[in-house]
Amino acid sequence: MIVWLASYPKSGNTFLRSLLSAYFYSKDGNFEFDSLAQIPQFPGKYIYNKFGFDTSNHLENVKNYINVQKKINAQTLKTMRFLKTHTSFFDFNGYKFTDLNNTLGVIYIVRDPRSVARSYANHNQLSLESATDQILKLGILSKETKHSQTAKGEVITHMGSWRTNYNTWKEFKRFNRYFLVKYEDLVSNTEQTFNEVLKFIYTLGTSKLKIDNKRLKNTLKSTTFDKMQKLEKEKGFIEAITDIDGNKVEFFKYGLKKNNPNLFPKNLNNKIKEELKEELKELNYI
Repeated sequence: MIVWLASYPKSGNTFLRSLLSAYFYSKDGNFEFDSLAQIPQFPGKYIYNKFGFDTSNHLENVKNYINVQKKINAQTLKTMRFLKTHTSFFDFNGYKFTDLNNTLGVIYIVRDPRSVARSYANHNQLSLESATDQILKLGILSKETKHSQTAKGEVITHMGSWRTNYNTWKEFKRFNRYFLVKYEDLVSNTEQTFNEVLKFIYTLGTSKLKIDNKRLKNTLKSTTFDKMQKLEKEKGFIEAITDIDGNKVEFFKYGLKKNNPNLFPKNLNNKIKEELKEELKELNYI
């Protein structure tokens, strides 16, 4: 059954995936970028094609959200399968993104939208003003060609806005299948926060909680921001995009200290506070 790692883009999903992939899928808990492949993104061309689904038609891709998930769950049988997604949890043309028959649980990673905007600006080579506007409106994610056309056969991600992405996944709270992780807590108190994530994961399954302390220690040591930044410089990171000149844009660029929401420009700060006042208060960001 699927356990979703859901988030708006640039909210810390990669960090949590790194922790989980190192802990569950490495030999000894030491992280390498290759282990991230164990937690692929959904929807995505690779995973659709793997199960024999054509991705050339966008409406068919939407129709097949749950059909692909059924194939995944049939393959994994009674084991959990982590999948990353940036999709909002609402219906698209009347088709659901997922359902309780295919979803075991949801771990939602949230990050202060002012920090999201700065990271989003860097990742997509946008101005901070443009990035702020984009996270406040409904949007999509897709791989694009140099002519700004969606790459052939790529599956579009309907991420929505920061607000809709955050709020829609709360639906799973009603079924005790939802766990909220604040990126700021994951960075500043990694061990405690990750332990809480592991406890939630075990509540979804049938086995008793048993933490492998040696594996956990290695996981925590090998996934610090500095280690990830160094690993990217040494080996590159496949999820980093290229700029218009063909150069890789640094993925692990802003740590918590370098991307402090208190340093956000006043005019944009006020705009986000006005638009997202309720959510910011709920999450104690203001």
